[in-house]
Amino acid sequence: MSAPLTGRYSQSTQSGDGIHISKAELIALEGRCRRRHLPAMRPARSALAGPHESRFRGRGVDYLESRIYLPGDDIRNMDWRVTARTGKAHTKVFQEERERPVIMVVDRNPGMFFATRGQLKTVMAAKIATAMAWTAARRGDRTGGVIYGGGVHHELRPRGGRRGVLRLIQQLERWCNPEPLPEQTDPLADSLKRLRNVIRPGSLVVIISDFYRLDDDCNRHISRLAQHNDLVGCQLLDPIEQAMPAGVFPITDGIQSTSLDTRSRKLKSRLQVRERQHQIAPADMFRKHGARWMQVLTTDDPLIVIERGLGINSRG
Repeated sequence: MSAPLTGRYSQSTQSGDGIHISKAELIALEGRCRRRHLPAMRPARSALAGPHESRFRGRGVDYLESRIYLPGDDIRNMDWRVTARTGKAHTKVFQEERERPVIMVVDRNPGMFFATRGQLKTVMAAKIATAMAWTAARRGDRTGGVIYGGGVHHELRPRGGRRGVLRLIQQLERWCNPEPLPEQTDPLADSLKRLRNVIRPGSLVVIISDFYRLDDDCNRHISRLAQHNDLVGCQLLDPIEQAMPAGVFPITDGIQSTSLDTRSRKLKSRLQVRERQHQIAPADMFRKHGARWMQVLTTDDPLIVIERGLGINSRG
């Protein structure tokens, strides 16, 4: 199911052909983000961070003051010097930096150029990355990115304002369109390893992928990233990956073509087990490290998905 299968879609609520990434289409998301009032992507203790407090303490936050320790304060922030001098327990209070780095990690491996309905996963990935970037820019954060897969690892250092978002859009249009279609598959672990060497602690990292071929290296890098950053995993799925219909379907990897006969109960059952594991394994991996997790269908509206993923209706 990871082989690319390109197909057009008809959906009146979306513009574009669902196959190609249009710079104008991504720029137009700025107005939609503003009208829908997407929540600001705040760092520690935010709606995006979920119920887990950020474990980050260091660069990216500024020391504000010391005050009397109160029940529930994090003991790791105790100010032992003031405590020793006054004889009363004091804790340090930190203030997050105003301009937070927000990094979009976008998968462009061959399996992302796939859709049976809606739009290619690459198109949806570009829209989600762009919508989150516009939201970050509105708050005053700096937007950067990593585009990886198919023999490419392209890094964008975080930059503030519209300029940072427009630069990301330009690279998404350059690398995530299907001409030419990438042939080789590059592991996510390699890009996460490189990201760890350059990322600033306290960043918000959004990884957008179908998350095929996760391994122990991915788990290790996700664990390390989550220790010092707020992490979001966004898995892209085609509807056929959630419910495989019975029938004979032509499939292609862009070079060779064949057919898949799911009328066989044995084959259909085997595919369903595989897809359930494909969706459960990455979700468990992210959640066990305190990261946020979202699943997105190629037929979804990206802005509604972000609202749902950030919990705006339940948390405000």
